[in-house]
Amino acid sequence: MHPLTQGAARRSLVFAAFAGALLATTVAAATELSVGFMPGPYRDAFAKAIAPQLEKQGYTIRYVEFSQGVQPNDAVERGQIQANIFQHSLYLEATNQRQGFDLVPVVHVPTPPMGLYSQRHKSLAAVPDGATVTLPADPVNAARALNILAAAGWVQVKPGVDPLTVSERDIVANPKKLKLVPLDAAQAPRSLADADIAAVQGNFAVASGLKLTDALRLEDMTLPYVNVVAVKRGNAGAKFAQDIVAAYRSPEFQKVFQANPVWAGYRLPDYFKKD
Repeated sequence: MHPLTQGAARRSLVFAAFAGALLATTVAAATELSVGFMPGPYRDAFAKAIAPQLEKQGYTIRYVEFSQGVQPNDAVERGQIQANIFQHSLYLEATNQRQGFDLVPVVHVPTPPMGLYSQRHKSLAAVPDGATVTLPADPVNAARALNILAAAGWVQVKPGVDPLTVSERDIVANPKKLKLVPLDAAQAPRSLADADIAAVQGNFAVASGLKLTDALRLEDMTLPYVNVVAVKRGNAGAKFAQDIVAAYRSPEFQKVFQANPVWAGYRLPDYFKKD
């Protein structure tokens, strides 16, 4: 073979090897799936019943924990993680508006409802007038807490208020003269030591060891407050996102979830088969 021909052949082999290595690296990177969580039950459910399905398809799962509500959305927006599981669609919409994010929900997940908890009182009837009640400071989840208090007959909220902006200013009647104390939602379980009542989001209740069955009252959870898997809008149709959706909607996930007594009392997505 002519020397020039031999050189070209060698270069072709080197290029092919480089291209093959690059492809292998790209494929490996594509199968790593980084998912963000806040404290609560969503990581456990994902690890026990979703991750095994995805791993069979070749994914390597990287779990990323966050401690503050906007952080998981910021990480998805920046591409640091591919998805997060911690929030309902109204909270997602609110952070999109405030932060300029462009994230979308792709599937609902089983969600523990918000509830009223107390270390001082055994029933709602035992709660005195003038009681201190802690509730989430962010408007969306404050609306949920106020709705529970309204359902108990303790407050009356102005009708037709936007759940993205509702606050104590929208209370038109407080016959029980409750002292409402807004705080970061993650701090609600700790506030039980000082408050008469704490309105605790379900994920923080579960993470702190509170049982849903111990709540003095649970919210009647409607669909906008059922939590979701969130991704960047441009990734909603991506294979990884659709594989996550399929895993949650699978009979395998539903069987595992419903068989675990730890998850009793959760609001189940509408795709769950009803007995």
